[in-house]
Amino acid sequence: MTNNILIEDQYKRTSLFEKENVNYLVRVLKRFNTVPKINNINIITSTSVPDVFKIVPNKSIIIGSLFLNEPVLALVYLRYGIEWQLWYKALSDEKDDTVLCDIAALEVTRIFYKLLPKDDREKLKDLDYFLINLIKNDKDLDTESLLKHEELQAFHGLNSANKVFQESWKPIVENLAKPTEYLLMSGGDLRLNIDEIDLLNKYGCRPFPRPDAFTFASSTATSVSNFAFDKTDKVRSILIKNSLKNGFKKATIEFSELLKNNLKKIFKLNDECEIIFSPSGTDSSLQIAAITQIISDKDITHILVASDETGSGVPSALKGCHFENTTALNYPVKKGDKIEGFRDIDLIKIPFRDENGQLKSSLQLDNEVFNAISKTNELGRHVVLHIMDQSKLGYQSPSEKTIENLNSLENLSMQIIVDGSQLRLDPKEIQNYLNKGYIVTITGSKYFTGPPYSGALILPKNVSQLIHSVKNKLPEGLTKYYNHSDWPKSWCCSNDLSDGYNYGSYMRWNAAIVEMDRYYKTPILYRNMGIEMFCNFVEDSIHEAAFLEPIYGDETKTNSYNSKEFGIRNIRTIFPFFILKDNKVLSVDHVKKLYVLLNSDLSNHFEDSPLEIIRLAAQKCHIGQAVNVKYGNDFQSAVLRISLGARVISESWINRDISIYFRNIETQMNQITVIIKKIDLILNHPELLNE
Repeated sequence: MTNNILIEDQYKRTSLFEKENVNYLVRVLKRFNTVPKINNINIITSTSVPDVFKIVPNKSIIIGSLFLNEPVLALVYLRYGIEWQLWYKALSDEKDDTVLCDIAALEVTRIFYKLLPKDDREKLKDLDYFLINLIKNDKDLDTESLLKHEELQAFHGLNSANKVFQESWKPIVENLAKPTEYLLMSGGDLRLNIDEIDLLNKYGCRPFPRPDAFTFASSTATSVSNFAFDKTDKVRSILIKNSLKNGFKKATIEFSELLKNNLKKIFKLNDECEIIFSPSGTDSSLQIAAITQIISDKDITHILVASDETGSGVPSALKGCHFENTTALNYPVKKGDKIEGFRDIDLIKIPFRDENGQLKSSLQLDNEVFNAISKTNELGRHVVLHIMDQSKLGYQSPSEKTIENLNSLENLSMQIIVDGSQLRLDPKEIQNYLNKGYIVTITGSKYFTGPPYSGALILPKNVSQLIHSVKNKLPEGLTKYYNHSDWPKSWCCSNDLSDGYNYGSYMRWNAAIVEMDRYYKTPILYRNMGIEMFCNFVEDSIHEAAFLEPIYGDETKTNSYNSKEFGIRNIRTIFPFFILKDNKVLSVDHVKKLYVLLNSDLSNHFEDSPLEIIRLAAQKCHIGQAVNVKYGNDFQSAVLRISLGARVISESWINRDISIYFRNIETQMNQITVIIKKIDLILNHPELLNE
């Protein structure tokens, strides 16, 4: 075939590259970054046969120039071709089973199409192409009907003698014939779904990279990085190959155990500790409620410190109630109803702020915690104390001294849970908690900027042994929430849970572990210097902006815990602030609106402004979402948050050069300046807040 050129080696002044098309083409090519990277597969364009689309197995994909005139059309066809090649490579020696490649590639492409922006799907609406017509069909096509589509075989020209869909392929296709970005938003709940315009979820981020946004939202949630996405996408390819070779169940269990072992290595945890993955931090609370119920026959009281700065669903989860209308396994439930099998418990909330919205002193919080435990103990109840080590606004409670004083209480039956969900902890702190017999809850999606909804419980040896010895089963209703595979293999209590695997949870944790690994590869001296350098700049920048008012006063360190050594735990890394206009604090609604505007391209509102202003308005800035906090004693407002995330450090060390490292930190500090300038720009155009 003549006039065939590698797609990246051409740039002719055709209509495709006219001024009005370039921005559109660039946007489409950005999405091409989510397509798997496969070695030794060339994408070749043909001008001699402009309507050709051909897959040359294990070698190339040939696409006609006619397709390139419709970039979205080309994107969809290439997505199909690359996915087909991925599965063909995974077949190993069984190259006759190309029907599996046809079906898996089609399923992935159908999902990929549904995740395209609405405007892009509209561009395909009136096009008459076989593949487009097939994937636009909303009805699920059964395997038998797909086997009859000779047009799929025509793409590659291989007439497979084996046209039987093997039963062993079914779980592989059901779990792994999905784009990585889809897996990263599955197995959680509806809050991970993205809108069809901006492709953002409820937390303002995406399940695929968003490098065009300035992102300092690690107190809430962050779009996955290019680095972690590519690593996780590669893992999907490996899992497909291992599942075809060794069987789906074996490959999946080995992957789950590998993730847990990698997490133990990163934090240098004892092998006798157990890790339970959960779809979210709130799911971890539900797991805690279940565990404490089976290890204690006493009546239970949960004492929840920082109840006003934990997840909104945590109190319901601790009571054994549904906290959303859909479970992580996609079962419909009724929010607030009791989950089958849970006993009634008492819940004592100890918020950080008083009824006037003022932050309580450390002494006041310590006294409330001690008194609540003392009174509960007098009633002969089992106490589950949830202590906070870094809340969403950066606070800790109670103090170590108060916990030590609890030893003076006679016959105290108590289990301590450390809410370390922000994971602004060094490995030694986690080890210290576990050595004391505390259960630690963590997520990979806050400080370490993995995809949202990657929760886990870390259980110390003594608790694991206790659970292993009990004969009680977990509450029956948890079959709608968790699979047996999520729990330690040695525990009998979880035997009745569902058979299945939460690949969404696994993939999110894989991405988070990738981020953890590269963070800790930064030398500790440079890491700590970079943290101090960045955090000092953020603090000073907020103080210097007359329209921002920090809520943490003059303190920068969290003083509940004292340490002679520097650690992520004893420096403030979350910076919450009120926003003022004409010396008056914004209302909750206006703060929430400003948060959305910050994360959006506003350049269309400033078309007649200087280029500098247009660029500022266009810059998408993603920071921590609004948290309701009273301003003074009576006015209900909300704060936004700029936070240090692990990526500030790890992506600055990418060149492994100390001079470039600090320059990269400074580049991200400049992004903080842009964010604050954009807040000012929005405030100076109040009509934006009132639209």
